[in-house]
Amino acid sequence: MAQEAATSLTDTVNSTPDRSTAASSGPILSAGDEERRAGLRRMRAVALGLLVLAAIVFVLTHGRGGAWGYVNAASEAAMVGAVADWFAVTALFRHPLRLPIPHTAIIPKRKDQIAHSLEDFVTDNFLTEDNVNTRLASAQIPLRLGHWLQEPGNAGRVVTEAAPALSKAVTSIKDDEVRHLLDRILLPRLGREPVGPLTGHLLQGVVEDGSHHGLVDIGIRELHNWAEHNEATITEILGQRAPWWSPKWLDDTVTARVHLEIVKWLADVRDDPKHSARQALDNLLATLADDLQNDEDTIAKAEAIKERFLEHPSVGNSLVSLWGSVRRAVVEALGDPDGELRARLAVALHDLGARVVRDDELRASLDRRLAETVGYVVRTYGRELSTVISQTIDKWDGNEAAERIELHVGRDLQFIRINGTIVGGLVGLLIHTLSQLL
Repeated sequence: MAQEAATSLTDTVNSTPDRSTAASSGPILSAGDEERRAGLRRMRAVALGLLVLAAIVFVLTHGRGGAWGYVNAASEAAMVGAVADWFAVTALFRHPLRLPIPHTAIIPKRKDQIAHSLEDFVTDNFLTEDNVNTRLASAQIPLRLGHWLQEPGNAGRVVTEAAPALSKAVTSIKDDEVRHLLDRILLPRLGREPVGPLTGHLLQGVVEDGSHHGLVDIGIRELHNWAEHNEATITEILGQRAPWWSPKWLDDTVTARVHLEIVKWLADVRDDPKHSARQALDNLLATLADDLQNDEDTIAKAEAIKERFLEHPSVGNSLVSLWGSVRRAVVEALGDPDGELRARLAVALHDLGARVVRDDELRASLDRRLAETVGYVVRTYGRELSTVISQTIDKWDGNEAAERIELHVGRDLQFIRINGTIVGGLVGLLIHTLSQLL
C-alpha cells in the first residue's frame, strides 16, 4: 500500500503542467504564479518525502520486537495519516489517482457555487459601509494628501502628470458636441427658467456687499482718462448741437468750458467714494434688483430680453466660437511646461495641501464628504462591485479555476499532509503503547 501511495503521489507531483503546457492548454501564468508553483512543488516534495521516510521505516522495522515495535507502529500510523490527508487535499482540486470517487474534485465541479459564495462573503463582510468608513477614518487620506502636496515638487508633479490628460479631455470635446449641448439642453433649459428673480437676487447681493465698487472705479477712471485726452471729439459732438445762428468763437468757448466741467466732474466722482453720483448709481441698481424680483412689468421685460437673446440665430454660433477660443487657449497653456497656467495650478495645489493640514474644520469636512461618497458607492454598488469575483471565475473552466486556487493556497495545504504524517505517527505510537500496557 505504501509503495502504491508513493507512486500515485509522485504522479500527482509530476501532473502539474510546466510553463510550456500552461501556455498551450491553460492560463498564462505570471511571474508571481510561477514563484507560487515552485513553492508548491517544494512543499509537495517535503510532504512526499515524509511519507516515503515513514514507508521505509515501516519496511525496515516490520516483524521486529521490543522497541522496534513501537517505531513500526508509529511509522504505520504516519503512513495512514499522510495518505488520508493527501487524499483530502487532492480531492479539493482533482480526482485522486484519477478515479471518479464521489465528492472529489470539489473545486472544478462546484466552482460557480464557490464563486457566488465568495462573492456573498466579500459583500457581507468586507464591502460594508461601516468597514469602509472605519478604514477611511484610520487612513486619514486628506491629511496625508495635504502633507504630500506640501513636499517640494509634488504639486508640480501632479500638474505635470495631469496636464496631458486634461489637455486631451478638453481637445476631445468637439464643436458639434458643444452645439448639441447648447441647442438641446442648456439654451432650452435657460429659456424655461425665469431669469428676472434670479438676476435680481444676485444683483441685490452684489449691491449689499459693494462688490461692484471696484468695477465702477475702473469705469469712472477710464471714462475720465478718455474725456481728458479726447477734447476734440467731445467739443465736436457738442458743437453739432449748437444753434446755426451762434458765432463759431462762442461755440468754441462754450464747448471748451463744458469739456472742462465734464473732466472736473468725472475727477470728483473718481476721487470721492461717497459722491452723489455713486450713491445714485447704487440706488438705481438696488431699485432694479428689487423690481426684477417683485415688479411684474420689470420681470416680463427681463424675460422678453432673454427670449430675444436666446432666439437670435447668432447666439449658438457665438457661444461655440467662444468655446473654441477658450479650448485653444487652455490647450496651449497646458502644453507649456513653463507656462503661467501650470505654475498657478501647482501653487494652488501646494496652498490647498497647506490649508488641509492647517485647517481642522476643512479637513473634517473633507473626511466627512469622502466617507459619505465612498459609503454611498459601497451601499449602492457594493453588490455590483463584488460580482467581478463570480464573473471572472465563471469565465474559467473547472480545471483552470482549480489550478489558480491551488497556486495560491496549495502550498499551505501541504502542511496539512505534513502535520497529518507527524500527528498520525504520534497517535499510532500512543495507541501501540496503550495496547502494550493493557
